[in-house]
Amino acid sequence: MTSVLLIYPYFNPTNNRSIFRFPPLGVGYVASSLRNAGYDVGILDCTFMNREDAMASAHAYGADVVGIYCMVTMREECIRFAGALRNKCDLLIAGGPLPSCDPLSFMKDFDVVIRGEGEKAMQEVVCAYENGSNFESVPGIVCKRKNKMYGEKSTDGIVFTASRKLEVNLDEIAFPARDLLPNSRYIEHSKKRFGHSTTTIITTRGCPFRCEFCSNAVFGVSYRERSPDNVLLEVEQALSYGYDRIHFADDVFTLNRERILKFCDEVGKRELDFKWECLGRVDSIDRDIATAMKNAGCDRIFFGIESGNDQILKTMNKKITVENARKAVNSAHAAGIRTGAFFILCYPGETNETVLDTLRFATSLPLDYLSFTVPYPLPGTALFEKVKHKIKKDWTVPGGFISDHVLIFDAEFSETKMKLAVLKGQIQFGLRKRLGKYAFFAEKPFEILTDGIFRLIK
Repeated sequence: MTSVLLIYPYFNPTNNRSIFRFPPLGVGYVASSLRNAGYDVGILDCTFMNREDAMASAHAYGADVVGIYCMVTMREECIRFAGALRNKCDLLIAGGPLPSCDPLSFMKDFDVVIRGEGEKAMQEVVCAYENGSNFESVPGIVCKRKNKMYGEKSTDGIVFTASRKLEVNLDEIAFPARDLLPNSRYIEHSKKRFGHSTTTIITTRGCPFRCEFCSNAVFGVSYRERSPDNVLLEVEQALSYGYDRIHFADDVFTLNRERILKFCDEVGKRELDFKWECLGRVDSIDRDIATAMKNAGCDRIFFGIESGNDQILKTMNKKITVENARKAVNSAHAAGIRTGAFFILCYPGETNETVLDTLRFATSLPLDYLSFTVPYPLPGTALFEKVKHKIKKDWTVPGGFISDHVLIFDAEFSETKMKLAVLKGQIQFGLRKRLGKYAFFAEKPFEILTDGIFRLIK
């Protein structure tokens, strides 16, 4: 029987400040698909390991086929694993967001790259390997050419096979293989830091919007839903592993109002008692939907607002307004749901005043969590196309004590100025959160002083 090892090459930094640390569902889904096809499958999740132990485990597994997940932040580790296992397995496969949108850059180190959704593609590649067949007949991959019979196009001996159709009925996809993941470590980590443990579930795939900075490399510009019944079956399974909260990791969980109301209704009918959180679009949340979500156990909604200036929101192609954002956050807050928001500072096309607009707007909202980042031009995005001629270095793991943001392109704002903006926003938010109604006396002088410093810095 062919053995397959799937590697998630993320190593959690000791100084990591992110509140998001969840089991990798992508490799879990692929593992279920392979296991259902009869293959021996293992997952190596490196999140709580050191590099030496992780590499030793990968060697010891002795798999015939190794698949390695990769996104921008994992590229270096992904390539390191590929080099170390090159002569230890028969077939090396890369998959995930970065290989999907930039497959050619992986062909030096890998035999096959999976583009997009990986469940069926991986299953067919492993089947072709086992049967000694030609990979070029498998849709949705990039591989090294063996003959000229198949493929839509090729580049220097590398063939891009025909695109693979997206799975239409998501209810037919097997739940991720959670039993192969280090659940006890995630539970321990989460309870130690937050007092509760959270795992993820994906209830939809894709996003119909085209925000400039957002990558749709895996699921494409699509939108497909699972039924509430199917979702709640997975909720029950996930909770059985010892987790007590669910983070719905959809790009646009709240997009379909009728589906969300039905989901909330089903939670009540089944008398399920669990807390959950999600990412919501600001143009899909009002007081009624927020109240229904709260009654069904929703504890927090994260909003991707990104800017506090309407012109910059248009530049980003967000299809929302500042007023949409304020109303949505206020509606969720009024319903008793904690709120979080994400903002990008110093986006291409911004001025000092639009950045300060965002800082003032973000810190004026009734938020429990607030994240500021600098622009990251991910391959395959419109932002990347806009600034690719200005990119000066690859993304590397940040090591700063004060800020973990990295500027990789020549922008209108210096990295120092961007980091000052992020730090300024974090401090203003912290003052308001800690001092409450007395924050004005400390926050306003700080805001006036740092607004002036920000305008002066190049």
